Amino acid sequence: MTTTGFLSVAPVREGSMAEDVAAAVAALDDFEVSYETTPMGTVIEADDIGVLLDAVEAAHRAVDADRVSTFLKIDDKRTTDQRAREKVEDVEAALGREARRDRSDW
Repeated sequence: MTTTGFLSVAPVREGSMAEDVAAAVAALDDFEVSYETTPMGTVIEADDIGVLLDAVEAAHRAVDADRVSTFLKIDDKRTTDQRAREKVEDVEAALGREARRDRSDW
């Protein structure tokens, strides 16, 4: 079974959040999860939902701010073992190309 999540953790304040986001991402390294950070959030993957939730809590707590906003979307596949990358590959197969486009292609 695979549990995939989309996670965004950030302090609620003005200015750059890079250091805080980096602290949240670094906290994931203490858990048996794989992840990929994007400009809008981090895709996180675990074999067990409990591990994923523990990692998310650690990421949330890693941000040292008066107010922290955390968004989590979970896909808990209970009968199959499909990795996040495989989901993207399925979409790309249906498209017949990569599921991305660079601004230079406009």
